[in-house]
Amino acid sequence: MATVEEFEAAKQRGEGLTRRPSNEDLLSLYGLYKQATAGDATGKKPGRLDIKGRAKFEAWERRRGLSADDARSQYVALVDRLAS
Repeated sequence: MATVEEFEAAKQRGEGLTRRPSNEDLLSLYGLYKQATAGDATGKKPGRLDIKGRAKFEAWERRRGLSADDARSQYVALVDRLAS
């Protein structure tokens, strides 16, 4: 399990990546971050015309039920993979 400190450090490393991650990886980072910090997705799913907003919401929604600890650990592992 990743600690909150490890999670915050991974967030900083993720923001400083030299190469831009793929859209799929960016959505995974977003979904895991939101699940780790806010819990299960809430609110109304953005409409079909809001493609970016809808994709981000769906990335978060796919993590429904994932604990904050597991989301933090997966986020850290993904940033580690992207940074290597």
